[in-house]
Amino acid sequence: MADFYQNGTITTLHNLVDRPLEDMEKELQSFSRVRPMSLVLPALYSEFQGPAMGNIINEICEVPYLNEIVVGLDRADEAEYKHAKEELSRLPQHHRVLWNDGPRLRKIDALLEEKGLAPKEMGKGRNVWYCYGYVLASGRAESVALHDCDIVTYDRSLLARLIYPVANPGFNYEFAKGYYTRIADGKMNGRVSRLLVTPLIRALKKVLGHRDYLDFLDSFRYPLSGEFSMRVDVLNDLRIPSDWGLEVGVLSEMNRNYSTNRLCQVDICDNYDHKHQPLSPEDAAAGLSKMSTDICKAIFRKLATQGEVFTNETFRTIKATYFRVALDFVETYYNDARMNGLALDRHKEEEAVELFAENIMRAGEFFLENPMETPFIPSWNRVISAIPDILDRLYEAVEEDNARV
Repeated sequence: MADFYQNGTITTLHNLVDRPLEDMEKELQSFSRVRPMSLVLPALYSEFQGPAMGNIINEICEVPYLNEIVVGLDRADEAEYKHAKEELSRLPQHHRVLWNDGPRLRKIDALLEEKGLAPKEMGKGRNVWYCYGYVLASGRAESVALHDCDIVTYDRSLLARLIYPVANPGFNYEFAKGYYTRIADGKMNGRVSRLLVTPLIRALKKVLGHRDYLDFLDSFRYPLSGEFSMRVDVLNDLRIPSDWGLEVGVLSEMNRNYSTNRLCQVDICDNYDHKHQPLSPEDAAAGLSKMSTDICKAIFRKLATQGEVFTNETFRTIKATYFRVALDFVETYYNDARMNGLALDRHKEEEAVELFAENIMRAGEFFLENPMETPFIPSWNRVISAIPDILDRLYEAVEEDNARV
């Protein structure tokens, strides 16, 4: 059970009393009359074959307040697309599937590519971006939530708590970030947040000095959570990274576009477990190795846009400082785990720290060697300016796909 303490610069909405779900859903139904809500689900087809998706669909079937559900489907051929549609057909709410590998959406993507506006790589960022475009095109929502499709501990209270801050007309929040405890099977999880992001932020503060942006990131209890909600007007000017820097990139956009009193974080569940990525120390292009590099690049890019000048010497100092801070955190987490009767392998924790330290340097070298990199997918405002009827085209393509038997 959380207490009411507020840390950092971002409002924290706690789970203080385990409010009954039925009470919250009744209130959300009332909100939906003036602030209709959508849910975006970025999914791989493989997730329809895994242990999580069936339960997620069953839980969402019971949600009474959603006006729209948008599922972005990646890595699916035609037979797999039809199977996913069949699985989703039991949803009683209005819903649409974006078949991202289908000919109609590929044609939209080719049109954007001609203008230099298409996402440059496959992945969650691209999937989410197209889903947000469809939400704008459909006009069925004023608030939208997003969560992952691999949550094996999912129940619909997660969605209710996630969307409540931006659905309540009496609140002024434009964006809410979900957080939760990363404990499962008697172990402490969340290695990239615990052993990379937080120690890196603390190291950057030591090396670079005080930065409002670093304080902002440090205020989030789980900055890498894939669960967030926002008002629909946020989507127009949102620039989404196409790599594993998505979550940090979205937070950076919120920092750029909104004052902190329009942002919050919310405790959305007591028990959260999902698919775990391998560390992949032998392959820098896979698993947590690639994820950590992309996250570091996202943070370095943001600091550079604020006038920070980086050199090889700076990155070497950041790496050394990070390594010391991270090892201290390993000790802290080990003690915390032992006191709570949890398992924590200090050897594996330190192996992860060593890999992340290497990837801080790898990210820094990439940053210095690629000054012309444009890692963000363009905002929908820019795309609409270049192709005024793009949302109509996207909407029609999705409707035609979903009309097929």
